[in-house]
Amino acid sequence: MLSYQHAYHAGNFADVHKHLTLFAVVDHLLRKDSPVTFVDTHAGRGLYRLSAEASDKLQEYRNGVMPLWRSRETLIRDPLLHAWLGALEEAQSGAPSAEGKCLDQYPGSPWWLANRLRSQDRLMLFELHPGEHDHLAGLPLPDNVRHIHGDGLQGLRQRLPVATPRLCVLIDPSYERKTEYAEVADAVLSAMRKVRHGLVLVWYPLLPAGRHRVLLESLRDDGPRKIWRSELVLHDPDSGEHGMYGSGMLVVNPPWRLEQRLSAAMDSIIPVLGSTSRYSSGWWVEE
Repeated sequence: MLSYQHAYHAGNFADVHKHLTLFAVVDHLLRKDSPVTFVDTHAGRGLYRLSAEASDKLQEYRNGVMPLWRSRETLIRDPLLHAWLGALEEAQSGAPSAEGKCLDQYPGSPWWLANRLRSQDRLMLFELHPGEHDHLAGLPLPDNVRHIHGDGLQGLRQRLPVATPRLCVLIDPSYERKTEYAEVADAVLSAMRKVRHGLVLVWYPLLPAGRHRVLLESLRDDGPRKIWRSELVLHDPDSGEHGMYGSGMLVVNPPWRLEQRLSAAMDSIIPVLGSTSRYSSGWWVEE
């Protein structure tokens, strides 16, 4: 199925959760000089204009990045949010005004990764949807970035191990097919057999059907040690609202102090997202 286009959901609360986690992980990795290969298995188009027809149709960013942007003068007291919101401001296209730049576009994971890339690092971006890949190919990306029109999970298997001493993988599919949860678990297991010390981030949606449990249980029963989990819940699953009620992240081989940094940032974010939101984190599989 190639119907999914993330533009309809760009900047929602799940994007905030996912990209803040990714930002914190990359920040830690870049503290050392040794090169890193980054792999984004489901890259999307990389940059989303919020006034475009697709993003404007559902306007999910209004319950995600928009309230954070409006509250940024308060949120930047947290060091991680200060850096993340500063990077987000760089992604905006307009000229600064007295109130700063206007939030007119939201960056996807290719932007968050490419924007931090050093000359010694490498980035592989996979995107299977032809229209989304065309958008991605049109972005001004550094020379050490490759965008590949193809299946990201298959591509990950084919390209491991990598030439650099360190590896960081983001797996972020749409989960439109029920089988994708098991396919992601298999891809993580395969990657960890080849690169045992690699760092892998996996995003998953929290839906009333609870299909994410297939992914979680597969990795708990058969997967590597050291898997950290965090979940951002926007409202209770039985609230009567349709669709995704929360966002989940797994990090295999998480960097030191990731939980403390993200928990501190989420303590500031939760009141902005609303009274029904909550955040939790901890080990899914201990070392």
